[in-house]
Amino acid sequence: MNIHEYQAKDLFQEYGIPAPRGVAVQKKEQFEEAVNSLPDGLIVVKSQIHAGGRGKGTFTDGFQGGVKIAKTKAEALEFGEKMLGNTLVTKQTGEAGRQVQTVYFTEASEIQKEYYLAILMDRETSLPVIVASTEGGVDIETVAEETPEKIIKVFIDPSLGIRPYQMREVAFGLGFSGDQLKQMGKLLQGLYQMFWEKDASMVEINPLITTPAGKIEALDAKVGFDANALFRHPEIVALRDLNEEDEKEIEASKSDLSYIALDGNIACMVNGAGLAMATMDIIKHYGGEPANFLDVGGGATAEQVTAAFNIILSDNNVKGILVNIFGGIMKCDIIAEGILEAAKAVKLDRPLVVRLEGTNVKEGKALLDASDLEIVSADTLADAARKIVDLVG
Repeated sequence: MNIHEYQAKDLFQEYGIPAPRGVAVQKKEQFEEAVNSLPDGLIVVKSQIHAGGRGKGTFTDGFQGGVKIAKTKAEALEFGEKMLGNTLVTKQTGEAGRQVQTVYFTEASEIQKEYYLAILMDRETSLPVIVASTEGGVDIETVAEETPEKIIKVFIDPSLGIRPYQMREVAFGLGFSGDQLKQMGKLLQGLYQMFWEKDASMVEINPLITTPAGKIEALDAKVGFDANALFRHPEIVALRDLNEEDEKEIEASKSDLSYIALDGNIACMVNGAGLAMATMDIIKHYGGEPANFLDVGGGATAEQVTAAFNIILSDNNVKGILVNIFGGIMKCDIIAEGILEAAKAVKLDRPLVVRLEGTNVKEGKALLDASDLEIVSADTLADAARKIVDLVG
């Protein structure tokens, strides 16, 4: 689960992480009050969407830039009015873009130098890792590819937490000394505390800046949370912006289904994340394009299967469906009954290929073959993938 920049900055304030003061607004009638609450001088006006590249984005009406620096309060109001309610297209939103429903006005900071700083979970070690670089304000992927020597990585043992020597290692690596060394240590301690206590999956500041006066500030903020830990954090769940999420993914979460929308035309319904990934891979191997990742879990009920079919069929791009189920916890005949019940309930009107394997697989296939529905049975995953790709054409 992701949150907006202004929400992340509020969390930063709670953990003592310095950032420019700002006000988030959802209605144009509140613009003037928000702008007047900031000091005179330059004001940064930021579109709030869950996507990167806002500054270089373009609105569908031709207005350039989802992040603008206003020289006056009047100009800040003008920028805000052009952004709110408008659709911003960036390299991460796709052609459809995202509608801006919140505008964030912040006081501008003088920038002496930009840095990159993040804490995230490292998949190889299963440890939190601090990633930092003297090259901030740009894509960290580009830095990693072109100048990897400019990236600092410090791994943290969760049983010990962040240690003083690790904070010094990062600070020295970024070239800080004196008072800035102390500032950086305090910032890192607060950032790690927030990351750990809130069950974040990533906390990113790009750029982290130093000012001519010697202060260190978080100019931007991007924070994501582990969805599996949200039950511990109702205060984080309250920050969820459903307008920024795919409607199908929202519906899936209501039925405890793991669903991610993709751009293809062959829908997948599978039990188990690894099996779902393999199913998507083999569809592509035979020339098809998966329309989604959908894991119904090991103990899916008929109601969940029906909900899964409804979600799949709500995607107009879907031209065919591949169901790939391994009967372990649930027996294949029970799964087959659920598929038949769901297919009838949703009035299935697209090709459906089903591959069952596991306990009671013969009984399950017999049920599918005996039904009056146009269901194509497959013996292997490769057989199933070839059949659905051929049917979709």
